[in-house]
Amino acid sequence: MLNRVLASILAATLLASCAAATYSRQDTDTLTSPAVDAYSAGVVGSADPRATAAGEAILAKGGSATDAAIAVMLALTVVEPQSSGIGGGGFFVRADANGQVTTIDGRETAPSAAGPDWFLGEDGAPVARRTAVQSGLSIGVPGNIALAAEAHRKHGKIAWSELFEPAIRLAEEGFVMNPRLAKSLDGMIERAGADLAMRTLFYTPDGNVRNVGSVIVRKDLAETFRVIANRGPAAMYGPDAAAQLAKFVSSKTPRQFTMSARDIFQYRPADREPVCGSYRSYRVCGMGPPSSGGMAVLQILGLLERFDLASMGPQAVTFWHLYLEAQELAYADREVFIADPDFVSVPVVGLLDQDYLDRRSRLLDTKSATPYPPAGQPAGLVELHETGEGPDEGGTSHLVAVDAKGTMVSYTSTIEGAFGSGLAFGGYHLNNELTDFSFVPRKGDVTVANRVEAGKRPRSSMAPTVVYDPQGKPFLAIGGGGGMFIPISTARSIIGVIDFGLSLEEALGMPLLMGFPGGVYIESNSMLAERREQLEGLGHKIVRESPLPFGSVSTVAAMRTDDGWVAAYDPRFKGKLAAPD
Repeated sequence: MLNRVLASILAATLLASCAAATYSRQDTDTLTSPAVDAYSAGVVGSADPRATAAGEAILAKGGSATDAAIAVMLALTVVEPQSSGIGGGGFFVRADANGQVTTIDGRETAPSAAGPDWFLGEDGAPVARRTAVQSGLSIGVPGNIALAAEAHRKHGKIAWSELFEPAIRLAEEGFVMNPRLAKSLDGMIERAGADLAMRTLFYTPDGNVRNVGSVIVRKDLAETFRVIANRGPAAMYGPDAAAQLAKFVSSKTPRQFTMSARDIFQYRPADREPVCGSYRSYRVCGMGPPSSGGMAVLQILGLLERFDLASMGPQAVTFWHLYLEAQELAYADREVFIADPDFVSVPVVGLLDQDYLDRRSRLLDTKSATPYPPAGQPAGLVELHETGEGPDEGGTSHLVAVDAKGTMVSYTSTIEGAFGSGLAFGGYHLNNELTDFSFVPRKGDVTVANRVEAGKRPRSSMAPTVVYDPQGKPFLAIGGGGGMFIPISTARSIIGVIDFGLSLEEALGMPLLMGFPGGVYIESNSMLAERREQLEGLGHKIVRESPLPFGSVSTVAAMRTDDGWVAAYDPRFKGKLAAPD
């Protein structure tokens, strides 16, 4: 049964030392780290082997899981510009060997000039999607460097400047263009190459994506990293640096009022209380609001717990039917209730209450689908809100690290859509996170919880999660990229390892489907596509069948097995991360 639990006992000290790792401009296709003895070495996982190697190198120097995670985030800024970086923000979940789970909210904030009409034109209608995304209107104050600095202050072991060394080397010496990045750049020149320097970096003079195998050198980003490594977060948030960034954003914003230097200078990451619960005696913890991801994962698991999923197995249509129905219930609540808790009263306890989830779970019928549900009525509800409207994006990157003390870090980093706003500053792309707000602030007389407000953080789907086994030992650190698909893929993979006993890579490779108010998305070329008629026979309206969006929907995790810790990345990307010799 799922309920809000904020403490449990962890036993056992894990992982004493890490073998040395190297990082280079050469790519590999290693999707699963070799199993290692659970009491002798750490493990790192990310969306790119070169970023993973950066974290492993930091562990080898005696760094903590936090140190390693920061190094990976920085390296991903270099090699995975389509998904994450220092121009965006993130959520950080840390779970130590004493059972203490802490979270840091590094989500971007709206400028002080922003208000409910931020995305409305003079006619009162929402502005065009491109106008919103590819301009300063979409850029929130970046939070990743502030998050990293706060995490390092609390939990770092080695010098701040050393965490930048792998990323600086990758940027300065160059890295190999792999098929994944090349595919992400294809057809995106107006966004990924909106900045002339970025266009020159990734595209040929005739506008074609540079060949897979090309070496990409990012000298300007290396210099930015050096400055931040030497000066700390003041290099981004200090008065002079803030003024420069604000001036740039203002020049790209079609509004009289825009981001100010004060908005950047005053930015602070926020310590948040984690959301925790139990699932089949496992302790599951994640990020609370303004993330909807942690709540959605816990709700999906809680709604399904009364069913014997293990006896159904991962091939059973009944399981996938129930999984689809549970996610629709969780997302109905998400749309109405979840937003920045500094601005909106979010009924967190009520939404995770055992009795509430039991009542909602009774709506699930094993033999037939129900219409897309409305939100529930959880205890603690202070005000009612309407559902919002805005463009959906698929992006983001996840990383995990476990260190010699058994501490798990699950960290999701994002710039929102592919290449963020398309606007670049200091050698990195700036986010388009503000488009995660609802473009419509109210419907009739009822406000939307996720409306734009000055200083507010937009709701997110990011779901960095940690799991402890029934004995209280660290078991799993997991999360993903892919916009609204993130909580879905995260919950699915947790069920895969706990209920179905799958290996980590098998669990991450399970099919994906998602219910929307207009119908159901189903992954083509999967076992679910072969069972489409059976799902439709249960009453599900399949409106889209296609492969996963390349490079966006992905899950990364580290799990403790009988043979030790392993880290894995979505196996669909096998062959996509390597460059030819």
